[in-house]
Amino acid sequence: MSPQTKRPSLFAASIPIIVLIVMLFTNIRIWGDEAILGPNQIALILATVVAGLVAVFYKVSYKKMKRLMVKNISDSMISILILLMIGALSGTWMLSGIVPALIYYGMDILHPSYFLVATLLISSVISLATGSSWSTIATVGVALLGIGTALGFSPGLVAGAIISGAYFGDKMSPLSDTTNLAPAMAGTDIFTHIKYMVYTTLPTYIITFLIFLFIGFSHSSAMLSNDVESLKIALSNTFNINPLLLIFPVILVVIIVRKNPPLPSLFVGALLGGIAAIIFQPDLIKTLDNGQHSYLGASYRVVVQSFFGNLSVDTGNQSLSDLLSTSGMRGMLETVWLIITAMAFSGMMESAGLLIRLAESIIHFAKRTGSVVLSTVVSAIFMNITASEQYISLVVPGRMFAKIYRKKGLKPELLSRSLEDGGSVTSVLVPWNTCGAVNSRVLHVPTLDYLPFAFFNLISPIMSVLVAYLNFKIRRYSDEEIKELREQFPEIGTEKI
Repeated sequence: MSPQTKRPSLFAASIPIIVLIVMLFTNIRIWGDEAILGPNQIALILATVVAGLVAVFYKVSYKKMKRLMVKNISDSMISILILLMIGALSGTWMLSGIVPALIYYGMDILHPSYFLVATLLISSVISLATGSSWSTIATVGVALLGIGTALGFSPGLVAGAIISGAYFGDKMSPLSDTTNLAPAMAGTDIFTHIKYMVYTTLPTYIITFLIFLFIGFSHSSAMLSNDVESLKIALSNTFNINPLLLIFPVILVVIIVRKNPPLPSLFVGALLGGIAAIIFQPDLIKTLDNGQHSYLGASYRVVVQSFFGNLSVDTGNQSLSDLLSTSGMRGMLETVWLIITAMAFSGMMESAGLLIRLAESIIHFAKRTGSVVLSTVVSAIFMNITASEQYISLVVPGRMFAKIYRKKGLKPELLSRSLEDGGSVTSVLVPWNTCGAVNSRVLHVPTLDYLPFAFFNLISPIMSVLVAYLNFKIRRYSDEEIKELREQFPEIGTEKI
């Protein structure tokens, strides 16, 4: 095929998106929560084919299509490996009694009235310290979900509090990859970026805190003490609940805080979980092995099984048994499939310039400060929905809007903040985005179940746009700064607003 010579029309660029949205909506209507187990992947594959046909119409070579699909899938491999390692960690931490111990002691400490705000704060602190929302959700998040369910809260509500806190900490942590990427795309430094985010992030966090506080105090706790006690008895009868088990989460947090990469850190955490299981849960291991091997052989079999496969523990309480059941790495394969198909779709869209064409159409609305920020936020959210990857939601709009912000005399920290408010925090709200797919799978809570309660993530883009329209603390280049920078950026300040 000859090289692409024609810029795609807005209508042509919209066709694959329309097909995808219609199919995803249909899947949810027919399969409900199980749409992620296959139907959504097929929708992404078919939408990729449609995008490929549009690319053929615009004379894009098959070699280019294949290269960009493979590149996008390759770029997501670290996320996939982390996801598999999270599956292994959840398995060994459940078998070892680490998560059951966190649930057991947490039910003593966390009263229903303030459980949700405590969940928000705990997730925030851990994520702020580690710079990783995924690691926070996969460790303390799983335990907090168990406690909240035991206290009578809906899984979607608890997951919303966990995700709100985890993404606040991730967003404000200098250790976070997205918090480093956003200012890099905009052209500012990370600490200027973090300080400037306070103007939108702090009000959003306070509102989120107050909402969860109100819900917590409105929560009915009738007959709660008896229910909690029965769950604690079921836990202690099944696991050896020992306060020494709490050392292992602390070790993992320290490892991550010391800026070790997440993949080996999570592997170490999973390995520590396996060791803890051998030390603290010999009776449970023998029970799960059904007396088929010596303790050494049983330990190897059951621990390895917890890494990769299904592990069910009968506690005598059906809801608790379901909560403590894990599926290891194998349980993450549907999500891996979803990520691969989503990345193939975004790669195909990118090969014909369809994503850029769609994003460019939004830029035309960027006339005033408020509309510039609104366009940036909408573009970032749009990229989360179409490209299915939060990094793309920062990189593509960041590159596209950098020149526009300079033209209008707006400083780059306004762009980087808008990218984070619109891109980083909303990625987890899209079921087929890598963040939404991973975290819903880790928590075993469908994305659409926790979406209405992820208040921090929902309010952040709204707050970003509101602050811009109110013209509050909007940073602009002074005339002197424009003169100094004009040699480097000739367009700077030519359309000041």
